[in-house]
This record gives sequence, C-alpha cells and structure tokens, in this order.
Amino acid sequence: MSTMVKYAGKGGQLEGAMAEPAGSGKAGALVVLQEWHGVNDQMKGKVDRFAQLGYLALCPDLYHGKVAADDTQAGELMGKLDWPSAIAEIGSAVAHLRSHARCNGKVGVTGFCMGGALTFAAAVNVEGLACAVPFYGLPQIPPAGFGKVKAPIQAHFAKVDDWAKASVAEVIQKSVRAGGGHMDLFVYDAGHAFMRETDPSKYDATSAKLAWERTTEFLKKHLG
Repeated sequence: MSTMVKYAGKGGQLEGAMAEPAGSGKAGALVVLQEWHGVNDQMKGKVDRFAQLGYLALCPDLYHGKVAADDTQAGELMGKLDWPSAIAEIGSAVAHLRSHARCNGKVGVTGFCMGGALTFAAAVNVEGLACAVPFYGLPQIPPAGFGKVKAPIQAHFAKVDDWAKASVAEVIQKSVRAGGGHMDLFVYDAGHAFMRETDPSKYDATSAKLAWERTTEFLKKHLG
C-alpha cells in the first residue's frame, strides 16, 4: 500500500504517495502524475498498481495537500497551478526516485488527464527520463518544442474527448519523430478519463484493459 513520504525539492520539502514493489531487489521507477482532482484514492490506487507491476512508484502532491471534492473544485485547483513550478517538482520526484536504494537507475513518468499534460511537459523539460506515458492530456507547448524529446513516448488518447484531442497528439507525434525521437500513439473508442476505474461514468473497461497491457509492455522494455 502507498504511504505519504517527504523528500527534498529545490524550493523545500515536498510530499507524495509512494509504494515499493515486493522483494528487496533493484527495480525501475515511475513518477505517476495526478489527475486534476489531486492525490486522491484514485491516484494512490494507481501508485499501488504500478508497484504491483514491479516498479518504485511515486505520485508527487502538486497541490500540496489539497484534494478536490468535485470537478468544479478540480478546475479551480488546476487553474491555480503554477506549471513551471510543477515541472520543477516533477524533476525533484525523478531525482528522489533515481537516488532511492532500490532504483536500478531508470526513471519514467506517466500521468492521467492533467497529469498526462504534465507528462508531455516533463518529457520536454526533465532530462534523463527513460520513458514517458501520457494519458489523455495536452500541455500548452508548441508542437515544435517536442522535436528535442529523447525519451520514448507511448501516448493514450480517446476518440471522444473535447479537452485532449487525439488530432493534436498526432501533431506532437509528427514533431517528436521529425526530431529523431520515438512516439507511439494509441487512440481508443472511449471518452476522456477512460482509465478512471472509480468513476463508472468515465471508465471503459475494454479500452482500459488494452491500455494497461500496452503500458505494461512498454514499461518493461524501457524500465526493466
């Protein structure tokens, strides 16, 4: 089960939900970035699931203790988020995992919704990532900015999504590939937040199962 841990950041102490895989051997590590609601039970469950797959997993609390009770509050919290500071905190989470006694030296980033957008942003701005797996999120970065991305990306988007359009992800993919990088893009017959198993109105079991299978294979290849 995940527990809240504290670790060093450039601006002071940070906190996040973390879980370790079974055993005592070295493992790949994964920063798991929150949806717009914050580090709630849904996100802690994601951390646990990645740990069960065999990875050190950490979800940094980018809202610093605040968790939205509904979409209205989530929108307010996301609107107030300082994105450059959030990306710096993601970098601190990457550094924390890389220095962990059980880390094999490889650290990736994944995220959902807002966290998906931040995953893309981290791929552009955080050096040394082993891979990035964004789910249905788009950052406010010009597509040309992705031409310098070196970390391999596997992106997951929905056909029915007014917030994170697959067509924009396709433009990003072209930019990544034009710069010599690698990006796979999968688009599912589902709506936004189809991986959110705690929300029956959003969750799509068929799409989620396929996305997890693809993610598992991708992480195995790049994190060990």
